[in-house]
Amino acid sequence: MSVISARIDQRLIHGVTVNQWNRALQPKRYMVVDDQVSQDETVKASMRMSKPAGTGMSIINQEKAIANFKNGNYDNQRVFLIVKEPAVVLALLNGGVKIPEVNVGVIFEDNGRTPLTGRVAIDHQELTDLKKIQDQNIPVFIQYTPEESKLSLDNAIKGKDI
Repeated sequence: MSVISARIDQRLIHGVTVNQWNRALQPKRYMVVDDQVSQDETVKASMRMSKPAGTGMSIINQEKAIANFKNGNYDNQRVFLIVKEPAVVLALLNGGVKIPEVNVGVIFEDNGRTPLTGRVAIDHQELTDLKKIQDQNIPVFIQYTPEESKLSLDNAIKGKDI
């Protein structure tokens, strides 16, 4: 097993992802894939300080993530993948990374996005990317904390003009 879950969360690493999701998923490695953040040593250092004891954390760009998964670097780990945008998940899938599910946790309501819930808003391109992920038989749902019920993408977009 490698990736146990992928989460789209524009806040990346924060209390909910390292506390509540850690208890629910019990990952051995947190993996943040973000081309911009992977180049910022200050942000990376602050993220690493928040990782739960007994876990590892990688903060890498898309290219390195795909190469590392192809090389089998995480084959014996339970990886919790965290990205900011659906396009990154789609790029990883297209690069051969196996992802069993996609949880949309936080996408801010800005840049003309349409709100789906109190914490998730998407634009047309993000919806297109999420549907492409779903078309690969990968469940896509909205769930902020493990205690909340999953809201499927299909139910979340009903009646929305995105």
